[in-house]
Amino acid sequence: MRWLLNIWRTLTKPAKYLTLGSIGISAFLMGIIFWGGFNTALEATNTEEFCISCHSMESKPYQELQQTVHFSNHSGVRATCPDCHVPHNYGRKIARKLEASHDVYGWLFNTVNTPEKFEAKRLEMASREWKRFDRDKSAACKNCHQYDSMKWDSMSKLAVKQMKRAAELDQSCVDCHKGIAHKLPEMGTARAPELIAEVGRGVSGVQVGQTYFTALTKPLFFNDKTDVEAGTLNIATKVKILEVKGNRAKIGIDGWRKKIGAGRVIYYDFGLNILSAQLTKDAALEEGVIKTFEEKEDPMTGLKWQRVEADIWTETDYLLTDLQPLWDYARSTYSTACSVCHTQPAEAHFDANTWPGMFQGMIAFVNMDQDTQALVQKYLQEHSSTFDKSAH
Repeated sequence: MRWLLNIWRTLTKPAKYLTLGSIGISAFLMGIIFWGGFNTALEATNTEEFCISCHSMESKPYQELQQTVHFSNHSGVRATCPDCHVPHNYGRKIARKLEASHDVYGWLFNTVNTPEKFEAKRLEMASREWKRFDRDKSAACKNCHQYDSMKWDSMSKLAVKQMKRAAELDQSCVDCHKGIAHKLPEMGTARAPELIAEVGRGVSGVQVGQTYFTALTKPLFFNDKTDVEAGTLNIATKVKILEVKGNRAKIGIDGWRKKIGAGRVIYYDFGLNILSAQLTKDAALEEGVIKTFEEKEDPMTGLKWQRVEADIWTETDYLLTDLQPLWDYARSTYSTACSVCHTQPAEAHFDANTWPGMFQGMIAFVNMDQDTQALVQKYLQEHSSTFDKSAH
């Protein structure tokens, strides 16, 4: 009992003005008040009313939500903004609230305060949310929708096939259901924001004599000054810097072309339909742009091919020194986006010339911008059975 007496004496020992016990009790009570106030504020900012108090949220995304089954349905259950956009787990909820400082910044500086500004930022905002949903396998969706509670016998055969496969993988819901609550952003000509966020915008200064890889599909030009386009340089294409003037570089593109017509398309290698560049007819016929070397006949098609080098100009942005970050992004995208309807084939399951047709059949079911489509297709072709014999 002596230790209890010592504790009591310590707590009742006078401080300058208060006993230690009084200080401890006061601190405890203040902690309760602070914690209660903090949680009250947390819950007050976790309501639909708070979310749509910002005009830009009420005028666009909330009106779009009202047109969907998540707002009005036969069961009468409504999903509110925080149900989907704020994690229910306490620790992750706090982290999400800290992330919301970005939204406060946008509100202060009127980042999306007009319909035009909102549309311009829609893809960026949607991409950020899709990435978050993908990271936690759509945990917010699964607070209401659970695979083991689904009535398979009330679904169509196609839905059962797809959903059972998704259940086996515990797949993220937004892999298939982007646009379920809000209008989808325009993806057709987007400049691959997620890809650029992953690999960057290229080196700060290109060097003559060095080789680089294109991080995006890029326009080609006749010279360092004209705005008249001479063709298109495909994503993930290897180029050599021959000359630099300002923000443009003269590049050398090695490859093969079919000896037919103007021979405008440059391919990665002999007999392989892996796109490196497409020139305009004028560029392909202009003297000095294309140099030709050896010639071979493809035994499969009977077409004659020429090994060529195209010397032409492009801008110096979006050039990378390493191809691997592009392949890493393509591999991850193929793994997540292309497993929507079925088990995706291994890269080496098809040869390089078969993959384009197979892949084009897949992308009808996913939301993928043109640059990402081109990158994933090229990744599949360059990792196909043509190059990797292990699958056969």
